[in-house]
Amino acid sequence: MASPPATPAIRVLMVCLGNICRSPTAHGVMEKLIQDNGLEAHITVDSAGTGNWHIGERPDGRATQAAARRGYDLSGQLARQVDNSDFARFHYILAMDRQNLKDLRARCPANHQSRLHLLLDYGDTEHDVVPDPYYSGAQGFELVLDLVEEACAGLLHAIQREHFPTGAGAR
Repeated sequence: MASPPATPAIRVLMVCLGNICRSPTAHGVMEKLIQDNGLEAHITVDSAGTGNWHIGERPDGRATQAAARRGYDLSGQLARQVDNSDFARFHYILAMDRQNLKDLRARCPANHQSRLHLLLDYGDTEHDVVPDPYYSGAQGFELVLDLVEEACAGLLHAIQREHFPTGAGAR
């Protein structure tokens, strides 16, 4: 007897401006949550920027160091720009702030607009956007991690509730 078809992977895309601080951090946090919950076969995550300034670059060293202190590995990531094909490929496209969301909405075909959200829509904080830490000190990168950790946990819970309501895909 043939085995049942594999559950299609839910694809998540984290988006900020340059893809070197916030979205790679969110990518790393979500990736670890997925691994910790044994969901690698069911959920994948990537990140991209709305701008093209840093294509091919590794995440900002300050983001990488702050993430590593909390157990997240950003070292395998390289910055890329959002591609028009991303709107059809990803089920969840999560912007770090309102300007990134506005830029995504301007490019996204009408039939995929419902995939676009702010990441912090999945969190429970007084912040409504993930602030850009690029010109801040170490505390800015720590705040990004605090916000992203909570929102990614909420996102994972929402994905599990929507796509795996009977507990399939969970350990």
